[in-house]
Amino acid sequence: MESVLNILWGFPWWTWVLFFLVLVAIRDIFVQRAHTISHNFPVVGHLRYWLESIGPEMRQYFVANNREELPFNRIERGWIYASAKRENNYEGFGTDRDIYAHQHIFIKNQMLAYKNPTDHPNNIDPSFIPCAKVMGAYNNRRKPYRPASIINVSAMSFGSLSAAAVEAMNRGVMKSGAFHNTGEGGLSSYHKQGGDVVFHFGTGYFGVRDKEGNFSMEKMRQLVADNPCIKAIEIKLSQGAKPGKGGVLPGAKITPEIAEIRGVELGIDVLSPATHSAFSNIPELIKFIEDIAENTGLPVGIKGAIGKLDQWEELALIMVKTGKGPDFITIDGGEGGTGAAPPSFADHVSLPWTYGFSSLYKLFDKYNLTERVVFIGSAKLGFPAKAAMAFAMGVDCINVAREAMMSIGCIQAQVCHTNRCPAGIATQSKWLQRGIDVPLKSDRLAQYFKTFRKELIEITHAAGYEHPCQFTMDDAQVNVDDNDLNRALSATYVYNKNAVPFKGMQHLLDCPYLGGKAYVADIQKEQNTSKEVLNKTVLEPQKF
Repeated sequence: MESVLNILWGFPWWTWVLFFLVLVAIRDIFVQRAHTISHNFPVVGHLRYWLESIGPEMRQYFVANNREELPFNRIERGWIYASAKRENNYEGFGTDRDIYAHQHIFIKNQMLAYKNPTDHPNNIDPSFIPCAKVMGAYNNRRKPYRPASIINVSAMSFGSLSAAAVEAMNRGVMKSGAFHNTGEGGLSSYHKQGGDVVFHFGTGYFGVRDKEGNFSMEKMRQLVADNPCIKAIEIKLSQGAKPGKGGVLPGAKITPEIAEIRGVELGIDVLSPATHSAFSNIPELIKFIEDIAENTGLPVGIKGAIGKLDQWEELALIMVKTGKGPDFITIDGGEGGTGAAPPSFADHVSLPWTYGFSSLYKLFDKYNLTERVVFIGSAKLGFPAKAAMAFAMGVDCINVAREAMMSIGCIQAQVCHTNRCPAGIATQSKWLQRGIDVPLKSDRLAQYFKTFRKELIEITHAAGYEHPCQFTMDDAQVNVDDNDLNRALSATYVYNKNAVPFKGMQHLLDCPYLGGKAYVADIQKEQNTSKEVLNKTVLEPQKF
C-alpha cells in the first residue's frame, strides 16, 4: 500500500489536473445527456454555463449604466443605501437623467416656499409626517388608527423573509413611528418588537385558520386581544406580483416555528388557493369586513392589484347604499414586488400602479367615496419625488417592500425565490442570516424612513404646502409623448384629486388615535420642553 501511495505521489501535479479533465470529458460525452453544449464541447462547454451564472452580477457592476437597470437602478439603490447610513445622498454637477424622457416627473415649486411657524412640530423633528386621515373614523370603529408615518413597511411574510430581517424591520418602524405589515404568513414573535403592526392575511388564513384551513373568527379575536401592537387588519384580495394566482408552501419548508405561527401541520404541503373560502362575492366581502371590525374593533381594509373595474364599482355602489365598507384600500401595482411569480404574471397581469390607482380613484370619486377611505399606494414609491406624485394623485400613505429590504442590506441579487439570498434577508439559512446585525439594520431602516420623510416635506414646502396631502393634480407634471410633451397629472389621467381635510401638523400630532407612540412621545416631550423654555424667557424680567 505504501509503495502504491509513493508511486501516486510521484506524479507531477499537472497530471492530476489532466486526469480530472479527462474524467469530466468522459462524463460530458458518454454519461450526461441533459446539456447539448457540454456534450458537443466537453470540458470547455462548462465555461458557458459559468459565465451565464455570473452574467447578472457582471452586468450590474460593470456593464449597465447608472440609470439603466430594473427594477431599481444604481442611482436609486445608492440613494437608499446612503440615506439609510446617514451618508451624503446628494449628487453634483446637475442631474444625469434625461429630463425630457417619457414619464419623467416634475413637481411645480411655489415662488415663495412654505415657512414653518415658530412652534411647528417639524422644527422639532423635520421628518414628522403622519397620515392626514384616520383609519376607521368614518365607520366609527372602536379603535381608529392614524399612522404616525406616511411611509411604512409593506406586506412581507416571515418565512419569505428571515427572522433577523423581520425583527430588524419591526424595530426600525418602532424607531421611526411607522407600521409594519405582517404579510400573509402570520404574526411571529419577530413582528412584536415594539412597532405598530397591520395584520395581513390572504386565502390561506395563516395564523387565523381552523384545522380545515378555513377562517376562524375566534382565532382572530384572540390574536387581536393578545397582541395590542395590531392596529389594523388587511385582507389580501390580490397582489401585484401574481394577482389571481394561488400558491403552495412545500411541507419540506415548514419548520416547527413556521407551523406554529401559521397554524398548519408540520411536514405537510399547504395550499393557498387563488380565491377566498370566507366569501365569494362583493356583498359577502362587505359582510366579512364588518364582522371582523365588529369582533375586533379595529379598522379593516383590503389590498388588491387593479385590472377590471366592474367588481370595484359594485363595491362602491354597496358602500354608498349601506354606509359600510373597507376603512382603507391598498392599491398594489402590476410592477410586482418581493413575491416570486411566473414571468407571465409578473410582466403582464394587472395594471401598473399609476394606471391602476388613477382608474380606482376616479371610480371612487364618481361616488363621492374618497373621503371615507384611506388610500395606500404600493409600487416602487419609496423615493420622495415619486411619492409627491402619488400624493398629488390621491394617496394618503405609501407602503414599501423592496426599498425597505435595501435599507437593511439587500443588494438586488434577484434570488429571493431560491432561499440563497446573499444578504440573509430572503432566506431561512441560519448561516446567511448571521450577517444581519439586527440593532444596526433597524437603525438603518429608521434612518431611511426619516430621510425619505425629511426630503418629501422639503419638496412639499417648496411647492408651498405644509403637508403632502395638500398636493393637487396640477402640482405635478409628467412627460407624455413627442406630440404632447408635457402635461399636468389632471390632464394626463383626466381627473382631479379631492381636497383632504387638513387642520395643520400640530392637529395631527395632538390626535388621540396617532400611532407610533414611542416615536411620537419623544417629539411631544421635546416640544413641551421648548415651550417651557420659551415661556420662561418671555416671563422673566429683563435686566438692564
